[in-house]
Amino acid sequence: MIGLLVVFLLSWLLLRRVAHEPIAVLGIAPSKRRLVEFLVGGLFMAGVGVINFVWQAHFKKIGYQLNPDYGVGQLLAGSLWVLKAVILEELVFRGVLLYMLIKSIGAVRACLVSSLVFGVYHWFSYEVFGSRLVLMVYILLVTGSGGWMFSYAFAKTRSLYASTGLHLGWNFVAAVVFSSGPIGSQLLLQQGEAVEWNEWVTLLFFSLQAIVAPGAVTWYLTRVYRPPADHAC
Repeated sequence: MIGLLVVFLLSWLLLRRVAHEPIAVLGIAPSKRRLVEFLVGGLFMAGVGVINFVWQAHFKKIGYQLNPDYGVGQLLAGSLWVLKAVILEELVFRGVLLYMLIKSIGAVRACLVSSLVFGVYHWFSYEVFGSRLVLMVYILLVTGSGGWMFSYAFAKTRSLYASTGLHLGWNFVAAVVFSSGPIGSQLLLQQGEAVEWNEWVTLLFFSLQAIVAPGAVTWYLTRVYRPPADHAC
């Protein structure tokens, strides 16, 4: 919680002293439209996450069962941890820095820079920096494409709600539902030993995470979404 407060205060200070604008330009004030964008983004990426893990279970020949020791307290604690982590990353990577980049170099270039930085950041958060080059490239492309999706959502909606929803939907399903994250055993526990994938299966899941989901969000925000007239881009 302290980290969130520090990042929020730094964001406020940067906007006030450098950009000479209020922190409201990040679109943090709630509204009906923004809450709908948050919910739609969250449900979409939660659905993608469920498909991803169910398919993985099929190809890995594993199963999942409910954690018999799991309770409401663990669910709330795990959900809160994911929520704080997502909000922190959104403030850092899609907050004031992306906003200022958009004003300086344009939305598309700014989103590309942000997504690259987001991908490199995951080398360290996943502790793969300095490991096999193929793994580093894979992590960069998968997380970088996610970073593009979140950044583009912020750029088009001029709000952190849509990007936070997309980000939270995936992370919640991965970490809290399927126990695939740093918070350990959660709602579902893996059963059985996973078989090794071949290259085509790896490509299937890479495509889902790095091409299909980000591509669908980009298409929707470009072709279908209509931003409010006061911040259309």
